[in-house]
Amino acid sequence: MKRKKQNQRIVLILLISLIILAAGIYKSAILEEAEIETKKETKIKQEETLDLEKIEFSTDDDGNKTEIVFGEGCIFTEEEKIQLQKEAVYIAEQCMDFYKDVEIITPNSEYSYIKIFTDEQRTAVLEQLAKQGVICISDGINMQNNQGVYQFYQDYCDKKNGMVTIVEVDRDGELSAMTFLHREGQIQTYHIRIGWQQGGIPKIRTIVVNDLAELKLTEKGYLIYTNMVTGSHSNLRESYRVSPLSDQCREFTKKYLYGLSYVNYNMLTINWDSQNVEDILMPCMFQDIYRIYTGKNFRAEQGNIPAEICEQVMTTCFPISVEQLRKIYHYNADTDSYEYEIILSKQFPPFAEVVDYKKNIDGTITLIVDGVWIDYNSDCAFRNQIVIQPLEDGRFRYLSNSIEAGELQIPEIP
Repeated sequence: MKRKKQNQRIVLILLISLIILAAGIYKSAILEEAEIETKKETKIKQEETLDLEKIEFSTDDDGNKTEIVFGEGCIFTEEEKIQLQKEAVYIAEQCMDFYKDVEIITPNSEYSYIKIFTDEQRTAVLEQLAKQGVICISDGINMQNNQGVYQFYQDYCDKKNGMVTIVEVDRDGELSAMTFLHREGQIQTYHIRIGWQQGGIPKIRTIVVNDLAELKLTEKGYLIYTNMVTGSHSNLRESYRVSPLSDQCREFTKKYLYGLSYVNYNMLTINWDSQNVEDILMPCMFQDIYRIYTGKNFRAEQGNIPAEICEQVMTTCFPISVEQLRKIYHYNADTDSYEYEIILSKQFPPFAEVVDYKKNIDGTITLIVDGVWIDYNSDCAFRNQIVIQPLEDGRFRYLSNSIEAGELQIPEIP
């Protein structure tokens, strides 16, 4: 009898232990599930906070893949998206004759591209689009049919709904159709990039939808838009020059200023002339001056610049002597060369744009230049007056520079 009670007690203890163990397992499972759900909720909240881009791919009947990138809360309707894609392809089809004979590199790859696309071809494509009434633009060429952009911006300022598409002919021959939509206080862009297949057949390469934080049409005529999220497809601020610039100003910009830096050396950021030209002789400027002088990129020989080349370029482009150059630059008499100093590129620097000019009685030209700094929302960050002396052989010499602050302070070069 005593043993029977002991056995019952043991069984009872085992049952209680099993119940406690089961309860522990159940509780652990509940906690683990709760932890998983918490992690899911945290991840969702992080995605909502960061507004991370979503990436999808669609494939057409011919097997062509299109990358589609979009954020949360697209305000374009499905019908609008389909219509915009159809319109972009139709616009490209109007230019097929200019692409039918171009050579496509890796044509069966999503990374295919046109081997050679000249400025003449690019201009011809833009002119064809303009004839069709398309709002279009290309680097160094005025925007065509720009009235629609002005109207869209006015509607945006008046808090009215509106939509406008700008087609850009890129230097590589591809087309970019950027549609701006303002609806119920929100503004987004729908960017369609069109590449080309052999025989001049257009194909949609990528589609990107992005939220905008701000849209601004400057007094000088730049449409600057600020992206909410920046990724591989966009910068913080980007722009189009809507208002025209004279052909002469564009020519002077291209010939005398294209590629010069406001942030890597002080040629454009201090006042100088022949009396203090030594103050701007920074070795890192050579590669930009060489490119303007020759139209080619410089390639150093074992990290050096042959003295003959350096001295010819610099004494032609500036009122300096060889003796001044050798005193300031890192000249090596043993190798008869100068040390080559590479510029470390900086993101989104300002660029110089000739907005007016004056031809002087001594044959020199005074360029009125605005520093355009899109990343700081400014198309007149500072203003330069640069005096150029044209030479008989088609070369030229920079004689002086003066600068004053505009919307922004002048960069200080260390």
